[in-house]
Amino acid sequence: MTAQIIDGNSIAKSLRADIAEEVRRWRADGKRLPGLAVILVGNDPASEVYVRGKRRDCDEVGFHSEVQHLSANVTQQDLEERIRVLNEDASIDGILVQTPLPEHIDEDRVIDCIDPAKDVDGFHAYNIGLLALRRPAFRSCTPKGVMLLLEAIGVEPRGMDAAVIGASNHVGRPMGLELLLAGCTVTTAHKFTRDIADKIRLADIVVSAVGKPGLVPADWIKPGAIVIDIGITRGENNKLYGDVQFDAVKEVASWITPVPGGVGPMTRVALLQNTLQAARSQHALKAQLSEQDG
Repeated sequence: MTAQIIDGNSIAKSLRADIAEEVRRWRADGKRLPGLAVILVGNDPASEVYVRGKRRDCDEVGFHSEVQHLSANVTQQDLEERIRVLNEDASIDGILVQTPLPEHIDEDRVIDCIDPAKDVDGFHAYNIGLLALRRPAFRSCTPKGVMLLLEAIGVEPRGMDAAVIGASNHVGRPMGLELLLAGCTVTTAHKFTRDIADKIRLADIVVSAVGKPGLVPADWIKPGAIVIDIGITRGENNKLYGDVQFDAVKEVASWITPVPGGVGPMTRVALLQNTLQAARSQHALKAQLSEQDG
């Protein structure tokens, strides 16, 4: 068996085209364009690359976008004040604070400052809580992107056994909630998990989100399983590596995502979808208020 490669670039391109078409209709109707604001703190080269990519995506689909590039020495108070101003800005539907942040910044406090209605990263406790309660609003972008991939290849997860490797607040935990919501029986493996290989071998869907190159060997994978590699690490010569031993695992799995070109493009398109969703909500609220005033 040789796995079919899940082409995240191609799937994301198709979804961006759908978003761009909706934005064209908005423009023709005279509606305000969706707006995304990104706050970039410091000069981390990888973060700068990610932010440029997000801005290109916004340009492609017709969103209004702005980047606020702040000094690495910005204070917690000043950063939070920037967010509060954007919370009140009617032209901005989504706010994203690019991570990692400098060590002196409390990331949890920063996320808590974002209006949950503009939390298009899906990191706010309010939005994670809604997902846990099976009432999703803004879903964390990478897990949402994974679910979009599964949908695109025609996989119906209901009834499947799924394993998520990694339990981070922004990826691993919401990934498990997404799969649970889709009807899977979910195992979350983490640094305290015993006999991890035995647990992963039971899974029909394996999602690795650790960021440790080569963590997942072929003998962890059940024949015919779907393998989704979220982990991404930049190594020597700027080469990108995933968590999965790709060449070996593709001989066992039925479907597999490459790194790069798998989950990454889907994370970015999920961000666009969330921003469009936020803009729809703002338009609906404005229309409702207009009716009440009339």
